[in-house]
Amino acid sequence: MEKETEKILEKIRQKRLEKKLSLLHLAQELGISHSHLYYIESKRVIPSIDVIVKIAKALDFPLNDLLD
Repeated sequence: MEKETEKILEKIRQKRLEKKLSLLHLAQELGISHSHLYYIESKRVIPSIDVIVKIAKALDFPLNDLLD
């Protein structure tokens, strides 16, 4: 996995924790399983761009900030 990809996935995890959202709550909001979200955050799975966009919107996280 590329370092840049790892950084994006870590930012997602940090933002979720910052907003005090559980994996289950965010996963339900995204319409994905909590295990899939766990695998994304633990860097075992690389999400599609569609899922990244959904996560960014759900976390109120501008894509530019996520990609910086």
